[in-house]
This record gives sequence, structure tokens and C-alpha cells, in this order.
Amino acid sequence: MRIPHSTYRLQITAAFDLDAAAGILDYVVGLGADWIYLSPLLTSADGSDHGYDVVDHAAIDPARGGPEGLRRLAAAVVDAGRGILVDIVPNHMGVDDPHRNDWWWDLLRFGQVSRYAEAFDVDWAAGDGKILLPALGDDTPGEGSELDRLAIVGDELRYYDHRFPIRPGTAEDGADARTVYSRQHYSLVNWRRADHELNYRRFFAVNSLAGIRVEVPWVFEESHREIVRWVRDGLVQGIRVDHPDGLADPGGYLDRLRDATDGTYVLVEKILEGDETLPTSWSTRGTTGYDALADVDRIFVDPGGRPALDALEKRLQDDSPAPGEHGRPQSWAELVSERKRGIADGILGSEVRRIARLIPEVPGPEAVDALAELLTAMPVYRSYLPLGFELLDEAARRASARRPDLAGTIGTLLSVLADPANPAAVRFQQTSGMVMAKGVEDTAYYRYSRLTSLNEVGADPSEFSIDADTFHARQQARAATFPDSMTTLSTHDTKRGEDVRARISVIAEIPAEWEATLDTLRANVSLGDGPLENLLWQAVVGSWPAGRERLGAYALKAARESGTSTTWNAPDAAFEVKLEALVAAAFDDRTVTAALAGFVARVQQAGWSNSLSAKLVQLTMPGAPDVYQGSELWETSLVDPDNRRPVDYTVRRDILARLDDGWLPPVDETGAAKLLVTSRALRQRRDAPERFFRHAPVAAFGAAAGHLLAFDRGDAVTVATRLPIGLAAAGGWRDTTVVLAGIPVTDVLTGERFAGGTLFVRDLLRRYPVALLVPDDGRGTAAPIGTGEAGR
Repeated sequence: MRIPHSTYRLQITAAFDLDAAAGILDYVVGLGADWIYLSPLLTSADGSDHGYDVVDHAAIDPARGGPEGLRRLAAAVVDAGRGILVDIVPNHMGVDDPHRNDWWWDLLRFGQVSRYAEAFDVDWAAGDGKILLPALGDDTPGEGSELDRLAIVGDELRYYDHRFPIRPGTAEDGADARTVYSRQHYSLVNWRRADHELNYRRFFAVNSLAGIRVEVPWVFEESHREIVRWVRDGLVQGIRVDHPDGLADPGGYLDRLRDATDGTYVLVEKILEGDETLPTSWSTRGTTGYDALADVDRIFVDPGGRPALDALEKRLQDDSPAPGEHGRPQSWAELVSERKRGIADGILGSEVRRIARLIPEVPGPEAVDALAELLTAMPVYRSYLPLGFELLDEAARRASARRPDLAGTIGTLLSVLADPANPAAVRFQQTSGMVMAKGVEDTAYYRYSRLTSLNEVGADPSEFSIDADTFHARQQARAATFPDSMTTLSTHDTKRGEDVRARISVIAEIPAEWEATLDTLRANVSLGDGPLENLLWQAVVGSWPAGRERLGAYALKAARESGTSTTWNAPDAAFEVKLEALVAAAFDDRTVTAALAGFVARVQQAGWSNSLSAKLVQLTMPGAPDVYQGSELWETSLVDPDNRRPVDYTVRRDILARLDDGWLPPVDETGAAKLLVTSRALRQRRDAPERFFRHAPVAAFGAAAGHLLAFDRGDAVTVATRLPIGLAAAGGWRDTTVVLAGIPVTDVLTGERFAGGTLFVRDLLRRYPVALLVPDDGRGTAAPIGTGEAGR
């Protein structure tokens, strides 16, 4: 097995295809990355810019470069001595355009006798033997209904631009379109019915993504044949598995993938809650790094800001039109519970009813209510029975305490859901993660505004900050258990780019100043929704100077995801006009722009300090670090699709060339200092991996010791600044020292040489808020990093 020292994530699209990736390979190698990390490549829905809606498992998407594009890129990567990690999607397929997906088309045409009836997870009984397709704007029966718009075109039924197959033998008698439609294996229904009546498993609540059953051997084989070929032909060297929690048997799936690929390097996109650990029985080298992201973010948050920000959140909730159950402010735990229950009753209601139908011994309404409570009470995304039974038992205790009237029913359900072989238990495990993701990441994160840098995928916003001891303990655990797991700070899924979060985190150092600024902003332009306003203004500050269009798109998405004042399914036009006015005020209202400019100026330099520190820590801590495309300069993206904007590699090439000529840039708006930190750390990880073999805390001594985070990876020491505003206010580093081995060291960022032993931090961090120290080679320079392969 080959294991990457680091990766560089690229979003492969029609606009940036596999040949475009090959075109920047020399830059990525020069930057210091070890492997290229590619988004999904299989043929996906027309116009998809993410690739998670696969419609054909047998072919690389022609729009992304096709098989020849991968062959050319792979050849270039092999020639450069590097590797490729590729993202795959085993849980679901795109079905929005049935004619593009042969499996789905065959299923609609032949129904339960289709070969692919076994591939898709359909409850035929719930649809009276038909698949319910939420395609209609209205499904009122009788004359004048939407079904009157059906037309027969060749061997298809058409509804506007939608195309559906006709079952053989059902149109030959010259019947009209509605009569022919009545003879099909599918039933077109109003899209609003999907949340409670849909009878095929989806990816979360996305009607256009239908779950497939990779636990069936032939389904696994046919959906992975092309992927396995890539590995066996040497085109890719590793696999990233998307959303394993949606699978019936994630552990079994990973075993089959290991066997099919001869044990290649595999990572899983898995979110761990609290102290939850990745099952050691899984055939994987680790996660895609959300757990590491949460650790890095929190070590750079000032715990002293928590009381004031808690009080501000309470005040804003009091002002909110939806302050919580019974009109009282909510804690994070209360908000999560309310939102998860809302999801179980709402957009995922059809999934809950599906489980209930598998447990006929409990009356339907009572089963649905109790199941929703159990799903709400699950403390993690899912169990993996028999692993995690104690978590299911905990959920039962919590649900019974919340709803004593359901305790008996919950006990009955528990005996069923604890049996790994019971279909209801399998479905429950697949569903609990969906309820958690939709309730927390896609709703609660947009309603809780205390410090939004903490509202990130895979993180728990109730954990405000961590101290150095906790940080070091977690990294030592990572090094001991999953040392090859990925670490990351930005992904295609993050709600805010890493440098947006780094700037927002500064608010914890000056909460009173933020509250005064927010009050000024709200006094001049208000939505009447305090938490949402706080969330939006933090996004504006964190991403500034993002343009009007980007901020407008973010504000609309955030407001609809929050669902407190407007929603996706029932937009409030008047509120959304106010939302546009709020964004416009950031650019057009003098009082607002002055308040924003003043606060941005206050936090900008400290935010950059946090950014450089977080980046160096992430790149040098235990694990294989990933750099998301373009984030070697300031990453000021907001939620998708903003974080999939095109990357200007010409600018990055020019800066890297200047750095390699000896330029030591200032820490300014260009982000060149971040590219310096990124390239020098990546080159060390790739070209001198023997320097990184442990994680040991490095103690600091003196007046500002609490502002330093330092650790020894073996033959490399990372030094980073914490809480820079407090540091400056207290007079800087002063007499603070660190103690290293008594041998000369060089900071690979600046080339400066130090004697070793006891060193003043003010000397180490004279130019930058970070340093990466390695043994000196005796000539006043580090070992030859940046030459040879890395310098090409």
C-alpha cells in the first residue's frame, strides 16, 4: 500500500477537466503536495459541478475529460513520482433525468421484474406496486390536472422536459397519454408528497438522488468495476469513500472494497461526534479530516470570550421571531433536539414511516412517533451493530425521559432495532445519520450564531475552545490510532473557508467590541431575526472583501436553511427583500460601511495570524494533510457553491516562483505569506517524512506562555501563535521562551538559524507568527527542501 504524505484536492468539472488538472501538475508538485486528490469522475448528471450525482458507473464523465483524460493525467502523475486519490460515491445515483441513468430507466420501465429492482431500495408495497416520483407541480385528480400535460413521444411519456419510459405492451392500442400512464410501474405525484410518502431511499432529502444497495454482490461489482480497474491498472493509488453512513453495512462494504482493490489506501468521509472514535475493525486508514479541522479551529479561540458571547446569543434569541419552544432561549443541545425532531417529522418523514412499516407489531402512528424520538436522541450519526449498541441504548433512555408516554413503545422498538439482522435495524442505522446531518449541519448551524467559526461540518458548536493539553492529547491519540488519516481545514463541504473562520474566531478575543458593532449594524438595517443577522454579519466580516453577488447568494441560502424567516419551499418574498437590503447596506450605507470597515481593520491582522498558525499546525500535525484547491492563498469562500469558484493558478505560480527566489513576503492581503507557509511545510512532509514520527508537546515559559502552541514531531518543531490580540495587549512575547534540544535548528520558513537550547520566542517569531524548525545542516540552512523534485 502506498500512503500519501499529503494531498491537494481538485474539483474536476467541465470547466476544469482532467487535462486542466494535468496542466497544473507541475505547480502542485512544486508547491510540495505528494498526491493529487480528485472529486468524483464517473459520469454524472448534466451540468453537475460536483459529481456526486453519478448516472453511469461504467464510464468516466466525458465532460470531465473521459477515460483518455484520466489516462493522460495518471501518466503525468506517475512520471512525477506522485499518486492520485479519487473520490467515489457508493451510496446513491442521480435520477433527476431518468433517460440518462440506464439502471433507473430500466427500473421505471419494467418495475419489480427489472433486473435493477434489486439495486434500488424501493418499498413497492407502499406505492401499491409503483414507484412514487415527486415530479408534479400539482397532482389534483380529474380534468385539468397536471397529468393532462402528459404526452406520448415515441416510446416515452413526456411531462414538460421530463422523460419517462413506457412499459412494453402498454401503448400499442392507441390509448391516450393518461391511460397509458396509468399502466406504468411509476406514479407521478406532487413534489410536496415526497417528505412523507416517497417509497425509495434517497440521499438525505434529495429526491434526485436514489440510494443503491451495494450490499448486494452484483450491485457492488457492477457499480465498482470501473473504479477497481483504475486501481488495478495503476491509474489511481487511493480511494476516498463518500458518505459510508448511508450504506446498509459500511464495515462489510469496506472489506469488499479492500479485497477488490488489493488493499489500496482508503479514507472514509465520516463525521465523529464528541469522543466517538472510528471503528478499528473498518478496512480504512482513517477519515477525511473533519475531526482534525475541529481541533485546529478550537485551539485558536479565546475561552475568555464565551460568557459575553453566550449573553449576546441569549439576547438575540429573545429578539428572534422563533426563540424556541415556549418562547425561551435555547441551548445548543435544545436546538439540536428540536431541529432533529423537526427533520424526522418533516423532510425525512417518509424514511421514518418506512422503518415503521418494517415493525408491524407496533401500531403505525405510535411507531412513527417513537422512532422519531429515538432518531432525535441518537448522540452520534449512527451505530454499526453490533458495534455501538450502547449508543442505541443511550438514545432509548434519553427518548424515554423526554417522552415518558412512549417509554413502553420505545422499549419494544429497542428489542427490534438492536438486532443487526433485522431490516428495521438496518434502516434505522441508515436513517439516523440523515436526521443528524439535516437537523444539525443544514439547519441548526444556521440558527446558532454565538461564534459561527465553530459551526462547521464535523464539529460541535457547544465546544467553544480547547486548551493546549487537550489539543496535544487528541493529536497523540490520532498518531497512535489512525496516523494516516487525512487532516484538513477547507473542503467542498465546509460552511466557511478556513480563513473566514480564522478571522471570525478573533471575535472571541473582543466580544464587547463585536456586540457594539453588531448593535450599530442592526440599528441601521434589521431583519427582525437577531441570530440570523449575527450569523450574516459575521460572514460578511470573515469573508470581506467578498463582493455583493457572493454575499447576496450566501445570505439567501443561509436564511432559507435557517428556516426561521423564510424557507426553500415557502419563500417569504417580503423578508427576502429585506435580506437584499441588508447585503446592499454593506456597500451603500455610510454608517454600515464605516462600522464594517472599522471592525474588519480591527480583526484583519489577528485573523491572518490565526490563519497562518492554523495552516502550519494542520500541515504538520499527525495525519496526511490536504490542501483544498487554491487555499494556499487566503481561502475566503462561503458555503457551496461559493467554495467551488475557479482558482487563478497563474497568480499562485508567480508567487511561488518569487518565494523560491528568496522573497519573504509581508503578511498582507495578497496571502503570499500563507503560500510560503504552505509550500515549505508541504515540502518537509513530502521530502523529509522521516522528520515526522511522533507528537510531543513543547512547553513554553514566561509571561506569554499561554499564547504559544508548540509541538515536536520528532525532527521538526512547529511553533504557532494563539490569541494575538490578547498577546499584543499584554506587551508581546517579552521573556517567553521555549526549550529545544541543544543543536542548531533552522526555520524553514525564513531560513534563519538558531543555536538551539533555550530560545526567546520573540526571536523565533520576529517576522511571522509561526515557525517550523528542523535540524540545521551545518551551513546555516535546512536540508535541501525546495530543490530536486519539489523545486521543478
